[in-house]
Amino acid sequence: MEELQAKHRKEQRDIQARITQKKKNATKKTRKGVNDECDRLQQELNERHKLEIAQLNGDPVSEGLDNIHLDDNEESTAATPMNTTTEPSSPPGDTRSKRDEPAPVQTKKPNRQKARLARREAERVAQAEIAAEEAAKQTDHRGNEKEIMEAAFRQRGLQEIEINPDGHCLYSAIACQLDSLGLGLRPDPSRIVLQPATLSRVDTVTSPKHDGYRAVRAVTADYITEHQDNFVPFMEDPLDEYVKKIRLTAEWGGQLELHAISEAYGVEINILQGDGRVEKIQPASLETDDEVKRIWLAYYRHTYGLGEHYNALAQKTV
Repeated sequence: MEELQAKHRKEQRDIQARITQKKKNATKKTRKGVNDECDRLQQELNERHKLEIAQLNGDPVSEGLDNIHLDDNEESTAATPMNTTTEPSSPPGDTRSKRDEPAPVQTKKPNRQKARLARREAERVAQAEIAAEEAAKQTDHRGNEKEIMEAAFRQRGLQEIEINPDGHCLYSAIACQLDSLGLGLRPDPSRIVLQPATLSRVDTVTSPKHDGYRAVRAVTADYITEHQDNFVPFMEDPLDEYVKKIRLTAEWGGQLELHAISEAYGVEINILQGDGRVEKIQPASLETDDEVKRIWLAYYRHTYGLGEHYNALAQKTV
């Protein structure tokens, strides 16, 4: 039975492909005839499938189903004409009653509505099977990324700190790490002179992990503005518009923002990638490696529904 069902599914896909091709090639004048033919082809296939299943199960077969077939080269849409031959009259003396004569076989008119419903169901089943096959062939990027990340955490003795995926994740992860290292959200005045509005943001932070992003965004915008010659050549937007997005919107942060943060706070930022690589961003002003305070971030591309995402990483405590 399973082999027969598999054969039927393949034939349903083939007939759908034929029907689709016929309808694509139909013109305005031939469309009605093509549609009728497609309905007939689908109905014949469905009836033949019923016949084959009945034969396999040993069920009785209705008269006339044995002649059902599909002709790949058949293009005619005309229905089989009824038998209109006049029966010869009974010879004289023939006293047989007409009721004793066999009644002519009536050809049942195809039900087009049922044929359409059957065709739609066959299309749905075929599409579902194709989708399932394609899904089975796809690479599980999300699962692979998570597995690689967890292995890298174990290898480096790191533990992950979940950050809310709200567009501020980079800045929130940085704020969380600055607080954990005891550096605070106010950078060294020798590295950057903050604007009054930025100082106000830093001083009004209630929780570095939850609203610390406001301070880090403002510091980043101030640093890029103060050192614009290092950043403007890499911007797609004008400077004023670019820093306004950093300061006032949930625009995602990227490479320029990471470099600005590293310089403003004097920290080395290590970004663990989904393939296990580590990208390192260091401030140019530090001379010795011993002076560097290190921040670890986890960067995801596939695991989170909104897209790219940063989580904070900290050294695992025993």
